[in-house]
Amino acid sequence: MSTHSTPFTNPAAVASYPEETLAKVPGLADLHRMTALLLSERAPGPARILVVGAGGGLELDAMAQARPDWRFTGVDPSPAMLDIARRTCTAHADRVELVEGTVDGAPAGPFSGATCLLTLHFLDRAERLHTLREIRRRLTPGAALVTAHHAAPDGDAERWLARSIAFPRRSGAEPEQGLSSAKTMAARLPLLSPAEEEALLRQAGFAAPALFYAAFSFRGWVAFAD
Repeated sequence: MSTHSTPFTNPAAVASYPEETLAKVPGLADLHRMTALLLSERAPGPARILVVGAGGGLELDAMAQARPDWRFTGVDPSPAMLDIARRTCTAHADRVELVEGTVDGAPAGPFSGATCLLTLHFLDRAERLHTLREIRRRLTPGAALVTAHHAAPDGDAERWLARSIAFPRRSGAEPEQGLSSAKTMAARLPLLSPAEEEALLRQAGFAAPALFYAAFSFRGWVAFAD
């Protein structure tokens, strides 16, 4: 779930990543369950699953619990985040391979499914397209890819990001309180509209992209290797 950005390389800064992410992303545990279900439709038996942006290990742990017959390769550029993933996935260490680097450093596969959660919103359009194409190259035809990250649902990225920022502040927080932070995030994150997200998936070689998850600024799609 991490990126190339500097904060993810600092062990002290990412120490509480799992707990903070569970609080910040609405329905994250359910998103992980839905991800396993969607991948299972195209991988009903033993399978190899590629997890891009695996730092933290939350989705790896959830999917490994749900599918004891699957094996996983997780890639992430941050050593600090991979250390957390190793601890998170201790119970499944014999089925989880962790690779430091971007998707370019992942094994060739073929994989029966892939995920890229809370990662693509950090990448500009060219980097996203490259990442998606590299994932596609490693998948068997028809395999599912599940993605989920910040998007700009109606073009008003700042408003939707402010709502997401307000969400974990359970003591009566109002979205307006997060507008300043949202403005900064919107300037830093190259967010795309849902239509642009789906067009990019098609351009990368995926068919039938379908929205399955929506929570304030977060959106999730499933698409299939063409």
